[in-house]
Amino acid sequence: MSRVVPDGWETLEHSGPQQREIQTLAVLAAGLPDDYTVYHAVHWTNVDHAHAIYGEIDFVIVNRAGQLLIIEQKSGLLTETEDGLAKVQGNTHRLVQAQMARTVDGLSAKLSRSLNHQTVTIEYLLYCPDHIVRHPLTAGISPERIVDGSRRAQLVPMIEALLGPGEPAAIAPRVHRFLQDIIQLETDVSALLGEARTLVTRVAGGLAHWARQLDMTPYRLRVTGTAGSGKTQLALAEYRDAVEAGKRPLYVCYNRPLADHFARIAPAGGLVCTFHMLCDMALQDAGHTTDFAQPGAFDKLIVDAAATPVSEAMSFDTVIVDEGQDFAPAWRDLVLRHAKPGARQLWLEDPMQNLYGHPPAELPDWVRLRAKSNYRSPRPVVRWLQPLLPADLRIEAAAPIAGSDVELITYADEASLLLAVKEAVRRCYAVGFREHDVAVLSYRGREQSRLLHLDRLGPHALRSFTGEYDLLGQPVYTPGTVLMESVYRFKGQSAAAVVFAEIDFEALDERTVRKLFVGATRATMKLVLVVSERSAALIEAQLAP
Repeated sequence: MSRVVPDGWETLEHSGPQQREIQTLAVLAAGLPDDYTVYHAVHWTNVDHAHAIYGEIDFVIVNRAGQLLIIEQKSGLLTETEDGLAKVQGNTHRLVQAQMARTVDGLSAKLSRSLNHQTVTIEYLLYCPDHIVRHPLTAGISPERIVDGSRRAQLVPMIEALLGPGEPAAIAPRVHRFLQDIIQLETDVSALLGEARTLVTRVAGGLAHWARQLDMTPYRLRVTGTAGSGKTQLALAEYRDAVEAGKRPLYVCYNRPLADHFARIAPAGGLVCTFHMLCDMALQDAGHTTDFAQPGAFDKLIVDAAATPVSEAMSFDTVIVDEGQDFAPAWRDLVLRHAKPGARQLWLEDPMQNLYGHPPAELPDWVRLRAKSNYRSPRPVVRWLQPLLPADLRIEAAAPIAGSDVELITYADEASLLLAVKEAVRRCYAVGFREHDVAVLSYRGREQSRLLHLDRLGPHALRSFTGEYDLLGQPVYTPGTVLMESVYRFKGQSAAAVVFAEIDFEALDERTVRKLFVGATRATMKLVLVVSERSAALIEAQLAP
């Protein structure tokens, strides 16, 4: 049986397009002997001066000699054009041979640099388990390098024929080191809201690893990172490290759903709360209570907390502020005063997700780390967003799975809005996603939204927040199956397939772009936008070359 890197893949529960890759991985793991190592979801960036080239491959097989075979898997049906095999994505046809050529060239160039330009054999293979190639001579790829639906059982024998087990060679450990160095697995804590301890394994860029290698006294790190760069993964790693060391960590964010979710996946031994919850706990610790039924109760809560000294019980060895862009300037000191002398302090933020208009926090003498790579959102989503973003804000599309192109459905009035949302959900189901994989997000807040007050949408029973909490302090949801949330409440979380609906605005100003950014980057595999006709025209004008 071959060795598989990363391990632990057997416990993954994928749906939609990823499920086919997991099935193939099972075949490779069981069918190949221990002469081979199988790398899956390998992601690399190839930087050449100011230009970054991104690529993604499905599997890399390495034999004992350090020789490689790249497998490009194309699930679903392909189109056989005059120019060769093509994958249809939206209204575009992408030639498979061109994609494979870029894949081989990109990996070969970076591997060569890593090995000081030593030559390594790289073979390739196209695997299309759902398509039977009718005209192999015009496919654009040598027939002996294609395993289609009629030859699925030949996948493992063909790998062994092309690559062979090889003889142990001195270069092999360096090849394995290269592939392992570009894989860093962290736990993606931005899973669907309400799923009990659902952990989604993602290939990450190493933020959670490298940020904790920084050596500074005192440890005060400010991470300014884009959506999907691994900020919350870093928060979880810091929190876990503190608990394992017998210390007490504090995790504070603005968004209650994010705090609830983080509390479910974080180990016991610290405190997870929102900013307002922290203020209330500090007052309760001092013997005071707040009457939240009174007008202006939350403003009074902050004032009273600021006048209350912090006790030893409310002091912590590690203080982590997540989604720091949502914090008003006066809140900074109210949170950081809960840090013990010498405590590790982290401030995590993304200015593009600032939906409340707060100015950035002043953190003099803190070390700043910038993270521009988005490892969570599909690359087509990041490419779609880029022309809408400020010219000086470059986001690097670095997701390990390509995902599908962004789809846009327009509506003219309330009746057509509901039809458009039903169609968007249907499209998600049509490509294999299940009910709990899908989240419908409203561009509007709860008071202005038409969707957030619905119990059903055609055949779909909706699961939405009622505004109430149970006796244990957990949010109460309607008994539906398709999650319905506002873009404000879903910040810091994600879903495999996102329907971002009720998008309607008069001008494509800075605040509008931020809301589009937040909503679009919640998707990890598929994004469908439901946009008013007038807003769609503004978006298309901005995206036009």
